[in-house]
Amino acid sequence: MKTKTFCAILLPAVAVGGLSFLPAKSGSWLPSPSLKEAAVVALAVTAATTAHAPAPLVAAIPPEELDLPAGVRQGVFKAEFKGNGREKMRVLVTNLGKSALTVCVAAGQVLESDRNAVVVVRPDLLPLAPGKTGELGLQTAALRSGNRIIETAYRLSPSTAPKLEALLSYVRDHAAFSPAAIQTAVLALTENLPLSAVAKFNSAGGQLPSRFDTTAFRAGSADIIAALSALREIGVKDEGLAMTIDPQLKIEAMIEPLAHATALRYYGITAETEWEYWKNELAAGDTSTRHYALYGIARFYPDIALDMLPKWAREARTSAIFRLSAIQALADTERAEALPILRQLSEDLGRYSELGRAATSTAQYLDRHLSKVAAN
Repeated sequence: MKTKTFCAILLPAVAVGGLSFLPAKSGSWLPSPSLKEAAVVALAVTAATTAHAPAPLVAAIPPEELDLPAGVRQGVFKAEFKGNGREKMRVLVTNLGKSALTVCVAAGQVLESDRNAVVVVRPDLLPLAPGKTGELGLQTAALRSGNRIIETAYRLSPSTAPKLEALLSYVRDHAAFSPAAIQTAVLALTENLPLSAVAKFNSAGGQLPSRFDTTAFRAGSADIIAALSALREIGVKDEGLAMTIDPQLKIEAMIEPLAHATALRYYGITAETEWEYWKNELAAGDTSTRHYALYGIARFYPDIALDMLPKWAREARTSAIFRLSAIQALADTERAEALPILRQLSEDLGRYSELGRAATSTAQYLDRHLSKVAAN
């Protein structure tokens, strides 16, 4: 290879200037050949070089893409669908054609089974050689809270979901948007369910339950707030969503560590104003949820809580629910300093009283939790 490269470099000089620069063995200079001779030499070198050159690379042409519903209608694809009525859909596709094709399934494709209806929320592709069968694992979401959550056969539907177009664009651009948050957002748009129908936590607001059993579609506060944040970003007004009415959602999301950061952004609370939020919630929050603020203070302001909560627990004039919450919230500080405080509270409040027993069990729980944390 080095010789060929050297020849290729010298070739212009040989073709133009001949061999006049080459010294003879005797030390004299050889006469330059004619232009005709030089051309013959150049052609010979070129032929020798190209004879061993590798064949030019030909770019591979990707298989033609064909939409799954169109392929099924044209008889190019055979497809079988099985889904669980919520987030999973398995599709077996056979390429009946004579050429390789890429199967395309678009977000927004609706599939049905009896009374169930789901929508594909993330697009997918599947390259298939002729005569071959492949599998697609599609992510879907239920269009109805009345869907039965059971694996069964589905079929392609001509129905569309125009209400979901903006949401599906958001899903495409946010890979971390969880299936539970997507499902919550979809049902908010298709059925506008109240918080009591979608929340895992028990609603203290006394809202009427959904007419359907929505257990399979319940989500934690982190997923609910993520869904509401997405809906707000695509232009849906908060006041038009039933699940935003219940004040419990705000404090549940603020307490939950996984939802806390998203809740701060959603509700417009900054690091500078958060403490004021907790103080106001404790002093003037909704009657049914005011005591929740004690848990928030314990989690996000543990130093203040270690001083404040024992005083609330000992104050006889304070409501029993606040005293009990103050005791239990001490465990949420996740501080070893809370252990002697809880044990002392158990003695001071009476080991056999309701509050004393609560202090004892809370101390035991915190001790086990701290041991696990240390072991891990």
